Amino acid sequence: MKENKLVDLSMGFSVEIIKLCETIKGHYSLANQLERSATSIGANIHEANYAHGKADFVAKLQIALKECYETEYWLELFSKAELIDQSIFKSLFDHCGTIRRILIASVNTARENIK
Repeated sequence: MKENKLVDLSMGFSVEIIKLCETIKGHYSLANQLERSATSIGANIHEANYAHGKADFVAKLQIALKECYETEYWLELFSKAELIDQSIFKSLFDHCGTIRRILIASVNTARENIK
């Protein structure tokens, strides 16, 4: 169940980020970095569901988690550089944080199940 929720959350988040990046003028290389890290979260979660084993599953979720942290960095940078509205920043940062917390719990659970 959690994986489906995670897939849905990450897909919705990716769509929001893509739409945001379309509105950012100038700083295209930075917008590209944000878009790549944010969409990679969902891609790795999706790929984890087709892992070759438990260790591969955990590895994919850990990559998604790292991408989550990177995405939070880019969102903070965009916010501090005043490239995005604060309400948009807060909404996206909170959404990313929700995904991050679920990923942490999922990684911890999967690691325990390997033991």
